[in-house]
Amino acid sequence: MKTMLEAAKAAKFSVTALTTAQKNAALEAMAQALTDSQEAILAANALDLQNAQGKVPQVMLDRLLLTADRIAGMAKGIREVAALPDPVGHLLERHTRADGLQIDKISVPMGVIAIIYESRPNVTSDAAALALKAGSVCILRGGKEAFASANAIVTALKAGLRSVGVTEDAVNLVQDTSRSSATALMTANGYVDLLIPRGGAGLINACVQNATVPCIATGTGICHVYVESTADQEMALNIIENAKTSRPSVCNAEEVLLIDKAIAAQFLPKLADRIGGRVEFRLDGNAAAIIPGKAAGEKDFDTEFLDYILAVKCVENYREAIAHIAAHSTGHSEAIVTNSEVAKAAFISGVDSSAVYINASTRFTDGGEFGLGCEMGISTQKLHARGPMGLRELTTYKYVITGNGHIR
Repeated sequence: MKTMLEAAKAAKFSVTALTTAQKNAALEAMAQALTDSQEAILAANALDLQNAQGKVPQVMLDRLLLTADRIAGMAKGIREVAALPDPVGHLLERHTRADGLQIDKISVPMGVIAIIYESRPNVTSDAAALALKAGSVCILRGGKEAFASANAIVTALKAGLRSVGVTEDAVNLVQDTSRSSATALMTANGYVDLLIPRGGAGLINACVQNATVPCIATGTGICHVYVESTADQEMALNIIENAKTSRPSVCNAEEVLLIDKAIAAQFLPKLADRIGGRVEFRLDGNAAAIIPGKAAGEKDFDTEFLDYILAVKCVENYREAIAHIAAHSTGHSEAIVTNSEVAKAAFISGVDSSAVYINASTRFTDGGEFGLGCEMGISTQKLHARGPMGLRELTTYKYVITGNGHIR
């Protein structure tokens, strides 16, 4: 680990100095290398899938699975990052004092960005591409379930970097997947400039609580959809079906449904007909009197299920819905389905999450969907970065002050 940290720290000076053209050429080479290495990557992924059978839930295997189409999508994502404007070197602000001293605020790279993530091999290429375009070195520490896949991907990415004369130490994969390697990154003061955990609540909490390097909390999504009494019910059914069932293992999937009591008796049977065969309902007392399902337990409204499970609660009105979200949300994404301007305005101002949706599915909380290219993660905190983290969120800034012999 120390050897890797030292190599990454040494590499950041050459990576920071890369021009936009050099970075884009490197990204194109990385994308091509992924495609060229498809056979080796799929073979490594098959090994990961074989080892994971019976050890992780079925829906989590979908996160782990790579196909030719998904590898092509990863390469496409790298090229999309290359096509984005370079976030480095922008004049953010300029102030000239009365005495002529000019103070410029300029965007600059972070330096070394460490990413700790779990069983999603596509994060490997996404993170590497974003870090490089942002002028930074990355250190990737994936989960053991996806290690063979990540190792094959990084091998390809390094080959791409070498082919255009960029140091392969711009992209690094930690070979040790034990807890000690994660702890080492969390405490790598002087080497790691920014740590980003991307995974479940346990990983994120461990990083936030134990990191001595700057850390951004990301990911955990107890996402709510609230169906207000004036909602178009067919629209609400479509949104809930998409938010819950299109890909339940991701952080922007719906975990909790809040429904106005005034329409619950009419709406919930329609919901049961639509998704009841695929989704297990965890119901509060009022909902349980209307449709079949399991009684909601004490923790069901505070659980990121990442599965075909939906907690359902009946509320009096938008005020109670907002209060429930305030008490149980992780600050990720919340949606209201409504035709009431009053309820809409109250929801926007009262819900303190990184993404607030009006008559739309929470599944759009994603860097690509927001036009940011692939993302480094979804920040659920408020300092520095919030929501999908694209290129701009992976830079910092410095002040450049130009004088003419000025003294104070």
